[in-house]
Amino acid sequence: MMKCAVLDDYQGLAHSLADWGKLKIEAIFFNKHFFDEASLVDAIKDCEIVVAMRERTTFDRALLEKLTNLKLLITTARRNPSIDILAAESMGITVCGTDAKTYPTAELTWALILALVRHVPFEDTQMRLQKNWQMRVGVDIYGKTLGLLGLGTIGIRVARVAQAFDMKVIAWSNNLTRERCEENHVEYVSKDELLSQSDILSIHTQLSKRTEGLIGHNEFAKMKPAAYLINTSRAFIVNEEALLDALDRKLIAGAGIDVYEAEPLAFDHPLRSRANTVLTPHIGYVSEDNYRMWFAQIVENIDSWLGGKVIRRMDPAININRSL
Repeated sequence: MMKCAVLDDYQGLAHSLADWGKLKIEAIFFNKHFFDEASLVDAIKDCEIVVAMRERTTFDRALLEKLTNLKLLITTARRNPSIDILAAESMGITVCGTDAKTYPTAELTWALILALVRHVPFEDTQMRLQKNWQMRVGVDIYGKTLGLLGLGTIGIRVARVAQAFDMKVIAWSNNLTRERCEENHVEYVSKDELLSQSDILSIHTQLSKRTEGLIGHNEFAKMKPAAYLINTSRAFIVNEEALLDALDRKLIAGAGIDVYEAEPLAFDHPLRSRANTVLTPHIGYVSEDNYRMWFAQIVENIDSWLGGKVIRRMDPAININRSL
């Protein structure tokens, strides 16, 4: 019987969110992350099918060459720059994905914004520790300027909420047009104007060679000292060293971060000790609606592949990995 490894099932929900019983395979669910390659290879070396959760595990050529039994690699969503698709195809490994919902990440973006400006984690902790009552004064977002680095599907959703809060919304990215901004009642600005005018700067562009390190020391120097940075997109768009420096020197007021250069984030990582941050463990996509759709489609992908038909094949042209 074919074996299927389902990786990084942190919440232990993958089995219950789809009809795995319809497949004539042995499915093995791993709820712990494999931090070293040797342990990963040892655990899944006998599997013909592997399911990857987003970009939690990197499947580069070196790893794929060690998985000699692998025939089908499935990832959640249609983009996964942690998979070397060209290398996989050259080895006869089929790579498939799933559809994805965009609104969960937009919703988390606003959770981070509001948590930051109203000091929600801090005040919640004070109450639970039975300490002081009302320690900090929140920042109003009414009339403030939300800057969007990217105005794709997620950026537009974030903009609509800002408009409901009576915020001014501005946007810029390498490919953004004035027409797209006008269609969504957003002001088109230059990169420098985006940085200098934003009270809250939220990143919603994809990681590419042009966007890697797009926000660095020079960019933080142009931001308002009272501004906040939100990143629910990709960690490498923001230079980590520059971010830490900006937080320490108070070049910005704080940051809400959901994505990191190495995940899970190390326990001794300096971001964990910065008081002017709100951190979440890359949960922008971790929602019930997404999970139900993803695992149902993963089972469909496997069932179809077992029947000789490939569905939702990944396109290598849209998957760019900085390290592959």
